[in-house]
Amino acid sequence: MERIVKPDTVLAYRTKEFLDSDDARPLRILAEYLEPLASFRRENILDTVVFFGSARLSPEGPLGRYYEDARELARLVTLWSKSISSNAHRYIVCSGGGGGIMEAANRGASEAGGRTIGLNIRLPHEQLPNPYVTPELSFEFRYFFMRKLWFAHLARALVVFPGGFGTLDELTEFLTLAQTRKLDRPVRILLYGPTYWNEVINFEALVRHGTISREDVGLFQYADDPVTALRLLQAGLGAEAPLATPDFAGSRSVDP
Repeated sequence: MERIVKPDTVLAYRTKEFLDSDDARPLRILAEYLEPLASFRRENILDTVVFFGSARLSPEGPLGRYYEDARELARLVTLWSKSISSNAHRYIVCSGGGGGIMEAANRGASEAGGRTIGLNIRLPHEQLPNPYVTPELSFEFRYFFMRKLWFAHLARALVVFPGGFGTLDELTEFLTLAQTRKLDRPVRILLYGPTYWNEVINFEALVRHGTISREDVGLFQYADDPVTALRLLQAGLGAEAPLATPDFAGSRSVDP
């Protein structure tokens, strides 16, 4: 006998109270994977150049030159990206979608006439998406780990500008993935502003104490101007990079 659903009955997946509950947390996590995945496939986004850095930096502040450098580098990367002959969108500038360095990166890419991604995070102190993100490539995340997954999934390069706890978290996450060979392809990592980074992180001390190896310092390079940074990115990436998108969350063993 066919079951008759009353008109006032609300389906579970349309019940906001349930979707916001602890029981539905796995559904919310899955949605933060599936929505970006569908969008990137639809928009034919193949890979990204990710910009990290402080949301607190402004052009007028003491570290204001980094805002302008991020803006210029993103503009140069986007012009280079547009010059690559491909059926897909290559090396799209991606940021955390907020202010400061994130805004500068999206702004520079937009000024070059390119598409640009913003992976925004919902915080207690509201972080609003900056106006330079391409609307169909603007995403809002509740979970930090899902946001970081999408930073890593499509990244072919990472440019890390001066930043605080969030930037350090993102940088060390990528360095750990590279060190342990959990990435399916090389990711070029640039630390932008060697004066800042050598003061904030004493990599030589980590080597001296034996907590990282000398080879681990080779996981990244330094840059201090947009032209040099672009040259390093181009040397490490090239226009003839493999077209296949890495498998999602393709964590693999060190052994073949």
